[in-house]
Amino acid sequence: MEYKTKGVCAMQIKFDVEDNKVHNVAFVGGCGGNTQGVSRLIEGMDVDEAIKRLKGIRCGFKPTSCPDQLARALEEWKAQS
Repeated sequence: MEYKTKGVCAMQIKFDVEDNKVHNVAFVGGCGGNTQGVSRLIEGMDVDEAIKRLKGIRCGFKPTSCPDQLARALEEWKAQS
């Protein structure tokens, strides 16, 4: 899936889901070290667990963050599946 982010430095998030597990997360733009870290940490994680852990994380004074946007992307994936 490709998800266009809103309100963060990363412009897009790409990921796959297989057997309800998150795989191959790649952020386009954003803080390289942080986005790579998030991607590696949730590799193989259950979609619902990833949403639970990432949703609501904020970046500074912004109401969202790259991890929060990933949670929203996963929620959108669930709604379409």
